[in-house]
Amino acid sequence: MDKYKSIDAQLVGGKRDTGSTASQIYYLTHQILKLTSHLELHSEDYSSRRGLRKLLGKRKRLLIYLSDENTVLYAKIIKNLGLRGLKGR
Repeated sequence: MDKYKSIDAQLVGGKRDTGSTASQIYYLTHQILKLTSHLELHSEDYSSRRGLRKLLGKRKRLLIYLSDENTVLYAKIIKNLGLRGLKGR
């Protein structure tokens, strides 16, 4: 968990601005990791699987928005969180 707190501090400059796009992507990524580990143990939990798909879609929309608005911050987030870049962006 300390790794995620340090990433959050780097992304938003030490402030806990939960409304910024970068913070929302960070928190969604953290939730996605938690749900993924849950689904590894409970593979037939379809409600959690649906929630995971919703979170993935929301994070993807936020990443698209960020790539259009601030490409430098987008590249920094992709690198720090270890995410794949969006196709064609």
